[in-house]
Amino acid sequence: MINITQPLRHLSIWLSIMSLSACTLIDKPVTVVKPFELNQYLGTWYEIARLEHSFERNMSHVTAQYTLQGSKVVVTNRGFKQDEQQWDEANGKAYFIDGSDQGLLKVSFFGPFYGAYQIHDVIQEPNGQYTDALVIGPNAQYAWILSRTAVINPNTKQGFINKLSALGINTNNLIWVDQGTLKDDR
Repeated sequence: MINITQPLRHLSIWLSIMSLSACTLIDKPVTVVKPFELNQYLGTWYEIARLEHSFERNMSHVTAQYTLQGSKVVVTNRGFKQDEQQWDEANGKAYFIDGSDQGLLKVSFFGPFYGAYQIHDVIQEPNGQYTDALVIGPNAQYAWILSRTAVINPNTKQGFINKLSALGINTNNLIWVDQGTLKDDR
């Protein structure tokens, strides 16, 4: 007689782990942009500042490109690794969590694992185009200041710094990303 209890138990544990890993946890929910217009967010963004984390360590000239493929937002992050003197690129996907009318998405660069992408604030031109954005990850350890240009307006920069402080994020820990001239050997 074959004992199938052990394989079923392993399958049950594996399915439980996989279902939990596909969830998007938000340890620190923040107010997000609402109403949000994805078409105004698509395109290229320059990373102006970020909090330190391993997947962008020692990177300069970081950009993020957002494009739409069906219901999926394709994310291409690119930056220059200073210590290795080479370009690095990561491709991911993002989906809205609670409807496309608010700036709350889940983003994955690593298979079934998703992180929250909370668009806390945007600056919008009269034509509707978003020009600058303040993004918080799943908690206060992840934050980005983004702009459509390599240099951000000083008043916008200070406004975002004030908002980060109000969220309890230590702005002294921000890394101001070098976006100066660098030859791109793609």
